[in-house]
Amino acid sequence: QVQLVESGGGLVQAGGSLRLSCAASGSIFGINAMGWYRQAPGKQRELVAAIVIYNLGGPTNYADSVKGRFTISRDNAKNTVYLQMNSLKPEDTAVYYCNADLAVTPGGHRDYWGQGTQVTVSS
Repeated sequence: QVQLVESGGGLVQAGGSLRLSCAASGSIFGINAMGWYRQAPGKQRELVAAIVIYNLGGPTNYADSVKGRFTISRDNAKNTVYLQMNSLKPEDTAVYYCNADLAVTPGGHRDYWGQGTQVTVSS
């Protein structure tokens, strides 16, 4: 059983900062990548940021709308990924979901999702 546990969401004023955390636990054989998606009311879920886990020099990927403001990082020893969000804007308001591409058996990679954490940015 794999769990992705998110924390760090909340209410913040525009221009403020929040830090999200996501810890993967359970019988994990290996993790390829982890990332954050978000879904605002009436909109499709979209990628915010992602980071390769298995390669220590692994690349990151950001949505254009968050480049220069958000930073994704990881702690491989803890199977944890973080999203530092600075200069938040009202349009960043959404439910943020943690995603992991991982395997519980060799070769058995698939996507896992957290339950979501609400981020609300007031103007």
